[in-house]
Amino acid sequence: MTWTPISDHGIVGDLRTAALVALDGTVDWFCAPRFDSPSIFASVLDQDRGGSWTIEPIDGTVTTRQFYVPESAVLVTRFHTDDGLLEVHDFMPVLGHHDDEHRQRLVRRVTSVRGEVRFRTRIAARPDYGREYPAARAVDERSVVIASGSARLGLSATIDLEASDGDVVAETVLQPGQSALFVLEPLADDDLAPCDDHDTTALYDTTVRFWRDWIEQSTYRGRWREMVERSAITLKLLTHEPSGAVVAAATTSLPEAIGGARNWDYRFVWMRDAGFTLYALLRLGFTAEAASFVRWLSERIGDDQDGGLGPLRVLYDIDGNVPDDEQELDHLSGYRDSAPVRVGNAAAGQLQLDIYGELIDSIYLFNKYGPGISADAWSDMTRVVGWLMEHWDQPDAGMWEIRDEPRHHTTSRLMAWVAVERMIRIARQRGLPGDLEAWSQVRDEIYERIMATAWDEDLKAFVQHEGSDALDAGVLLMPMVKFLAPNDPRFRHTLEAIEERLVTDSLVFRYDQDSLHDGLHGQEGTFSLCSFWYVEALTRAGRLEDARLSLEKMFTYANHLGLYAEQVGLDGLQLGNFPQAFTHLALISAATNLDRALG
Repeated sequence: MTWTPISDHGIVGDLRTAALVALDGTVDWFCAPRFDSPSIFASVLDQDRGGSWTIEPIDGTVTTRQFYVPESAVLVTRFHTDDGLLEVHDFMPVLGHHDDEHRQRLVRRVTSVRGEVRFRTRIAARPDYGREYPAARAVDERSVVIASGSARLGLSATIDLEASDGDVVAETVLQPGQSALFVLEPLADDDLAPCDDHDTTALYDTTVRFWRDWIEQSTYRGRWREMVERSAITLKLLTHEPSGAVVAAATTSLPEAIGGARNWDYRFVWMRDAGFTLYALLRLGFTAEAASFVRWLSERIGDDQDGGLGPLRVLYDIDGNVPDDEQELDHLSGYRDSAPVRVGNAAAGQLQLDIYGELIDSIYLFNKYGPGISADAWSDMTRVVGWLMEHWDQPDAGMWEIRDEPRHHTTSRLMAWVAVERMIRIARQRGLPGDLEAWSQVRDEIYERIMATAWDEDLKAFVQHEGSDALDAGVLLMPMVKFLAPNDPRFRHTLEAIEERLVTDSLVFRYDQDSLHDGLHGQEGTFSLCSFWYVEALTRAGRLEDARLSLEKMFTYANHLGLYAEQVGLDGLQLGNFPQAFTHLALISAATNLDRALG
């Protein structure tokens, strides 16, 4: 059984959900109608049970290529065959911002560019993560309703379709210039509109225009424009426009190590990502998206959830609720037999104190570069920082969400310092009310505690947590959040220690895996987010040539479309959920800051 590499995928979406399209033209991941809905196609997690939508030429040898229509999220897969050239355009129509009556459709247009090419397609929907086997009923020769207990889908085409044992199949020959169209959409009833060539062309043109108009707002004109703009489009694809939420990735349970158990559901919104998301959006000029996300974040601050974990949670679902309990789907084999497959994420029940710094830093950035925060939001923030001032010294799970005993993590205290320090800045900038004396006292106390207990004089480095000799790439954030100057001797020594122990040819591990037990078995790959943090740390330290070389090396680990999963293995293959927003956020930050430093 041959598995498609994680990196051999593109992503299409409609700002509600997304689909992965493999290099061989297979849609092997698609949840509808939202990112966190149960899957319709999930063969990326189980080739037998997951379900997929294939399109393939029938005769002769085939090689494939994939690219995006420039400055858009319309994906093109090209099949080079003995008989000619077949092209598939995959997209989900987006008609404009705030499309309240959005009609969700997955569109596939197959065209013979050159030669007479025969192809076939099979739509094998397996709703509810492969737990349901639907019935397929023909409405007419070119329309089929696919229905199961939890899903009702309509498929229309411009060629004849055949319902066969719950699946839908079609086969035809295309002459040069001819196209065949397929449209799959969720249905409320059996009212299925026919597939129309003119309408589909209009949808294609409108969708391309939407993406081009959107990316034109970017203010970035630097050296790495193509990579930065592709990252921005990917970030937009992971945005749920009706709520303003940005999910961490489009998938669940793609493994961090093949055959291992480090398989998590990333279709949620992490507080940890908030500050980096806002920074990237604001740096590129996407103020409307930044405002929507700040509104979503502000609502979370006002929720006042505690339950022993404080007023904020580590992660939320798209609607801002605490996700359902983590579950294992034992009926799915997992990608390359990497079990278990999980839905939900137990990290929602962890205490992670770093999230307060990341959240308040994001609001600080929006207040500095955007229109500012409301009086109600400020009141909520003062209440949140009041809780943090009483609890910053607790042990926690840390930003890497260890599933072991809580510890006094350096990065948690670093970001707690950021939270209090940014509150002081906002109050002074805006003249807002706050107990500046008490805030300043706690800020200084946290600073002194980090300097006294997180610094290891023998290692000449800041360590991961109190009493540890393990290193953690998270401390690369110290100059980025203004805790230490980048030329401070302690940071320079820490950077050198991280280079010696965590860096391999520009790729960076999150922490010392050999000297730290994180509650899980097995190893993981290098963390691409940390690799871009490393580039930014080198930039801030004035090592611009080293930073530039490391950034260019990191670009070689992107896939053929400029996309990144969460991790890169030592064999250079991508690992983990795909594509990962955090990695693309860090790329934007690293590239824009290095550009500015180079002049």
